[in-house]
Amino acid sequence: MIAPLTTLDRVPAADVVTGRCSVEEILSLRARVLRPGQEITSARFDGDLSPTTAHFCAWAGGEIVGVGTVWPEAPPWRPGGTGAWRLRGMATDPGWRSLGVGRLVLEAALGHVRAQGGNLLWCNARLRAVGFYQRAGLRTVGERWEEPGIGPHIAMEMHLSA
Repeated sequence: MIAPLTTLDRVPAADVVTGRCSVEEILSLRARVLRPGQEITSARFDGDLSPTTAHFCAWAGGEIVGVGTVWPEAPPWRPGGTGAWRLRGMATDPGWRSLGVGRLVLEAALGHVRAQGGNLLWCNARLRAVGFYQRAGLRTVGERWEEPGIGPHIAMEMHLSA
């Protein structure tokens, strides 16, 4: 494992590279950030291995510092809707938060969704991440709920233009 970078060692977000990656590459960070103290298998999602799923990583100095995953799935409030994509597993290494890494991963995922003809991106957001998603253009949908063993969530969506 690569030693965490100190504040002085960090490269600017402009030097962070994003791109497609495999589920195996993202699992460690996803588990560490989203499922702390749980087995790494708890960070695997049902859609991870689907051929339509796309995983994205952000690398800084060869280290994965951000991840996110998208796949086609209609949201529960619009069942049967076409063109909808679900965003899951967004995670940024705690030492890299507030530096634009999450935004870069989200932009890469949005670019993919748009290229696939998607017209809606949605997610179940942890309450502490709502501000991040709102700044990116998503809006809340419905009421918050408690995800057992994980914490409070609320659904969010963004309508995409052609």
